[in-house]
Amino acid sequence: MFHGPAHDALRRQGDCEPSGATRPRFKDNPALYAMSRMTSSNASQDLRTHLAGLFDAALSVVAPDARATPVVLDRPKNSAHGDYACNLAMQLARVLGKNPRQIAQQILDQMPDSPWVSKVEIAGAGFLNIFLTPAARHDAVRRVFSTGTAYGKGSFGQGKKVQVEFVSANPTGPLHVGHGRGAAYGDSLAAVLEAAGYTVTREYYINDAGRQMDILSVSAWVRYLEACGESVPFPPNGYQGDYVRDRANELKAIDGTRYVRPVAQILDGLPEARDDDEPAVEARMDALIERTRSLLGEDFGHLTRYVLDRQVEGIRDVLNRFGVRFDMWYSERSLYDSGRVAEALALLDERGHLYVQDGARWFRSTAFGDDKDRVVQRENGLYTYFASDIAYHHDKIQRGFELTVDVWGADHHGYIPRVKAALQAMGHNPESLIVPLIQLVALFRGGEPVRMGKRSGSYVTLEDLLDDVGVDATRYFYIARKCDQHLDFDLDLAKSQSNDNPVYYIQYAHARVSSVLEQWGGDRASLPAADLAPLEAPPERQLLQRLIDYPDVIEQAARDLAPHALAFFLRDVAADFHSYYNSTHFLVPEEDVKLARLALITAVQQVLRNGLSLLGVGAPDKM
Repeated sequence: MFHGPAHDALRRQGDCEPSGATRPRFKDNPALYAMSRMTSSNASQDLRTHLAGLFDAALSVVAPDARATPVVLDRPKNSAHGDYACNLAMQLARVLGKNPRQIAQQILDQMPDSPWVSKVEIAGAGFLNIFLTPAARHDAVRRVFSTGTAYGKGSFGQGKKVQVEFVSANPTGPLHVGHGRGAAYGDSLAAVLEAAGYTVTREYYINDAGRQMDILSVSAWVRYLEACGESVPFPPNGYQGDYVRDRANELKAIDGTRYVRPVAQILDGLPEARDDDEPAVEARMDALIERTRSLLGEDFGHLTRYVLDRQVEGIRDVLNRFGVRFDMWYSERSLYDSGRVAEALALLDERGHLYVQDGARWFRSTAFGDDKDRVVQRENGLYTYFASDIAYHHDKIQRGFELTVDVWGADHHGYIPRVKAALQAMGHNPESLIVPLIQLVALFRGGEPVRMGKRSGSYVTLEDLLDDVGVDATRYFYIARKCDQHLDFDLDLAKSQSNDNPVYYIQYAHARVSSVLEQWGGDRASLPAADLAPLEAPPERQLLQRLIDYPDVIEQAARDLAPHALAFFLRDVAADFHSYYNSTHFLVPEEDVKLARLALITAVQQVLRNGLSLLGVGAPDKM
């Protein structure tokens, strides 16, 4: 079956273009949508691409003027309806002015032969249901063995340069559990994008300039003075965590009394402020910052650099423990020191998008869809945070990134329009910036919430969470829920060794395979050559389909910027494997059956290991 003129067309094409094998989530983003229509270059190794190529070849004959029509391949919920279903005929009905079932028959008549397709049936209003051959399923096992840790990786991204900037927490305190969710999401997303064929740079933006760093320096200095026996009232809006005392004690141990100044000079003339009078408290802090600068002189820079370096070092250490590493640690201060902030604003000014009002310089962001104009330089000459953000995002594009992904907390939602407005005003494509928002995390123990504060220092740190439940459980629990949904983190469940704990459930599947192979004791190198014909049972067909699906799951997770889809998939694979394990004997007397089953579960184990690696979760051989 499937002979026709399109057979030769497919051969001439080589790699066919499946214009849209799956639907991108960000269809309103032209840059990402354009990328979603790119072709995988290894069509012979990609079943979905191969099938889409069959339809595309038929389409070149049936409707050559409509070849831009996306070939969408869905998985039917009922396996009796085939392994894949295509709605191409219904998409063409309006264009061709024909009944969809009539178009479906024309497509069917023109589809080339394929060793991976046993039959195609027309169903319902005009669906084309595809049934795979055993060879198509068995080929997935062969590919797993031949590619190993590279199985699932594709060329969808075509090497395009993508920057993923995530965490980027102010170095004014330790990372807390909210930062941890952003770290797990950003790192897993970067790994998924790399697996999908993008060239990815992971970047941490260090907020080492501005008032908050000054407040941290002053807070450490006051604690340092206390450690040296001087009594200076601690500002109520200072940073009060134990880490501030740690920095102060370190300064004393290293530099002795170098930073001690007379208390009378420190307090003389500082404005009074009640703790409940926030404007007055902030004004007092500003005065204390200026007094500290004046009294310490150059030593203020030494103190600030030490505190900053130690804070960043602490952040880096925790992230390394969490399995998160960055290619670039980018300093906000470098934007000022290099003149890039001034250059970016000069570009906006040249293009007519800045104006002066009440002594301040404003960016006319309302001209680009923002709800109000934004100050970029205050009347005192100081730049705003927004000015450095403009320069930073301008610099990202100048560095050649075709897509930039900023992972922000949900409270920054309102900041997105102004950054996109600035990009557009400078002549850049605002859609080259995508901002996934990370919702809040609530910790629960024994069904009760674990309370968190922030500047008071009473919050739960990421390091505390890792000490409590470990890296693997923490990373999986963070990823296993969509980033834009609130996360209730059950600490008791994360530590439990039960099937209710999804990360344990997946890792246990991996360990079970190792146990079976250890009991067998045979030569694992012989398994790739095993005859897979005995794999006929429904659970075996289901696991084979999971192997086939894995590369597509990676690509779809990359399209949607959704690593949680991979977490769901691995849980489903583990469930299918455990069901198979509980119903099947592997070490049976029949050699061909035994080797076929061992080859299958070894391939399943490899997929579990590959997927867990992308999530930053370990794959133990023993539990």
